[in-house]
Amino acid sequence: MNGITTLLGRMQQGDASARDELFRTAYADLQRLARARLRDGGRNAVLDTTSLVHESYLRFIGIGELLVEDRRAFFRYASRVMRSVIIDSARERMAERRGGNLPQLTLNSKLLADIRNDEAAILRVHEALEVLAQADARMAQVVEMRYFGGYTDREIAETLEVAERTVQRDWQKARLILAAALD
Repeated sequence: MNGITTLLGRMQQGDASARDELFRTAYADLQRLARARLRDGGRNAVLDTTSLVHESYLRFIGIGELLVEDRRAFFRYASRVMRSVIIDSARERMAERRGGNLPQLTLNSKLLADIRNDEAAILRVHEALEVLAQADARMAQVVEMRYFGGYTDREIAETLEVAERTVQRDWQKARLILAAALD
């Protein structure tokens, strides 16, 4: 528990080996976070748990300096990075489905309306979440951690340092707001 906070401190002091040690230490927790996000299957057929964790790691090292102060902040940030990876993957797949630069053809088929488009749903949730974040940042964090991070109410409450009941109320309000925004 305290090891991650210690490694984060070492990283900020310039210890080059601390970053790799941090990810070795946090790997199982990052896998759990990714598994929770992808648990229901089919939300993103391209990404699996391991590829989500590894792509997130590449983004972590791509930013250079990781400015988080403790374990909670690290996993909150990891949840955000995983969300970003999932959103980018969904956007890529949507672009591929649209044919990239190929000329577009219109298909007239009732079957097309029945096809479930998970990437489009992920993008709509992402956009609605950005609007929610402008109205209430904590409520948006609750949604982000629960929907994209797979956190439980108790884990979210501990991370945000609020009561579990507050998380539940925020989740209920956010669901209503997002439902209205998505309709």
